[in-house]
Amino acid sequence: MQLDYIWILLAVVLLIVELWAINVVLRSTGGWETKGLWLIILIFVPLFGLIAWALFGPKREMPEQRKS
Repeated sequence: MQLDYIWILLAVVLLIVELWAINVVLRSTGGWETKGLWLIILIFVPLFGLIAWALFGPKREMPEQRKS
């Protein structure tokens, strides 16, 4: 496997994890100020933002799922 393919694979994995983290932030119960700050950090500083969000971000405060 060439080195270029490894970097592409790592970039795709980072993108998928970023999108997942953004989804979790948007669905959290925090205020819009907190959500906006985390979104800015996650979008503009991807790797550091993910690490900071994992360490200091909201701890699974998800709204109740709607019962269908």
